[in-house]
Parts: sequence; structure tokens; C-alpha cells
Amino acid sequence: MSTTQSERLRALLEPVAGKAGLELEDVKVSAAGKRRQLVVVVDAEDGVELDAVAEVSRAISEALDDSDAMGETEYVLEVTSPGTDRPLTEPRHFRRNTGRLVKLHLKERGELIARIMTVDAAGLDLEVPGVKGRKPKPGRADFAEIERARVEVEFNRKADGEDEEAAADDETAEEA
Repeated sequence: MSTTQSERLRALLEPVAGKAGLELEDVKVSAAGKRRQLVVVVDAEDGVELDAVAEVSRAISEALDDSDAMGETEYVLEVTSPGTDRPLTEPRHFRRNTGRLVKLHLKERGELIARIMTVDAAGLDLEVPGVKGRKPKPGRADFAEIERARVEVEFNRKADGEDEEAAADDETAEEA
């Protein structure tokens, strides 16, 4: 039974990431001149802090030094967290992005941009933005119909509760 280098690396590094309280999302090995580059992507339910990345990076480096998983060729190790442009492929990815705007490519319906409201075992409950000032409407997408999905970056998104605070300020001003 033959296993690829990525599978061997995943088997070696998954427990290291788990011990640090992180999930191993991806392992990529690529050529970088005469050396190779090993990119290890880790994540956690509430995101990954820089200190956690540094800590797991040291642990991964130790594990690699103690094994022959990378062979004799020099390599550069990069440990990182997923970026905003990473594809959402697992239910946990969608769960971690509840409240965020996503672009979904659906098998039957084509492209849909909507906000994730809740995630269950079968799919997503969505809020589809209204067109031309209309109110948003509810929607649903099952995991089985999602071909691709990514988070849409929002530069001017209001913080949770900001609308309620503005309304309360307006009422207080009217009473004065």
C-alpha cells in the first residue's frame, strides 16, 4: 500500500496540531528553487491567534526534525491559518463563518451571494440580500447542492447590534 508524502505528513502532523488545540486543515509541499516549501494550514473553532501559530510551528518543526518525513532535501516550513480566500468545503468551515457573507456556486441555481444565518447537518439557512432597497429574504442551501463557496470580504459591514444602538440613540435624542 503506497502513501503519498502529503498523507504521511498529515498523519505525522495531525496529532501535533490536535495537541495544540488546533485542526490541521491542509498540508502542501511544493518546489521552491533548490529547496521545497512545506505549507501547513491550521485552524480552530474561534480562529487562530498568532501565539498559537508560533507555538504549533515550533512543535511541527520538532516533529519533522525527529522524523524522515521530508527526506534529506532542504525545505522551508510555513505554518499559517486559512485566509479569507480559502474555499469553504467542510460543514465546520461554514459554521465558523456564521454571520458572514458568502458566494455560493450551486448546482441547479447558479451563483448566490447570501449571509449564513445558521448551519445544521444538512446545510445552511441563509439571508439573501434584497435588491434595490428591498428587505432581505430567507433562503436555504443544502451541502449536497454546493459546488464551491468562499467568504465575501465586506469592508463596510456594520458590527452586530450597531443598528439597534443607532435606533436607541435616535429615540433618546427625540425625548430630550
